[in-house]
Amino acid sequence: MNFWWFWTSPPVVEEALDEDLPILAEIHAQSFTHNWEADELARLKGQDGIMILTARRASPYGTRNPLGFLIIRTVAGEAEVLTIAVHPRSRGRGVGKKLMQDAIFRLYSDRCESLFLEVDGANEAALLLYKSLGFRQVGERKGYYRDAKGDGTALVMKVDLR
Repeated sequence: MNFWWFWTSPPVVEEALDEDLPILAEIHAQSFTHNWEADELARLKGQDGIMILTARRASPYGTRNPLGFLIIRTVAGEAEVLTIAVHPRSRGRGVGKKLMQDAIFRLYSDRCESLFLEVDGANEAALLLYKSLGFRQVGERKGYYRDAKGDGTALVMKVDLR
């Protein structure tokens, strides 16, 4: 039996569940040197204006564990990506792009005007992703990332949603 569709289906993006938070904390720990624990994610999830989205494999035969997640804060018509992380085994498969596209669609539907994020200037994969989604650099913060591969410069990027 051939299951090619199992691996090629785009992930399904949905709101994170409380039971997802320990797995999201693990994914974050595998992605960043400063990680967030499940209880910190739970406190964030309980705040107004916070959206936590997870990407899951689309197949009903696969695991329902998250492949990646995205946290966005919305205030006064503007939104900011607080973090995005994809499990190392799922990187390079469009999970991050699907998360961002779904979030942008939701923010647009909510009449949000713009979405901001900060990214390490040395993170080429992330920069390619954000530029493909229409983000442009609007500022920078020198030495922002202490454990960065490059000089630690954070690029502030923005996409207009209107």
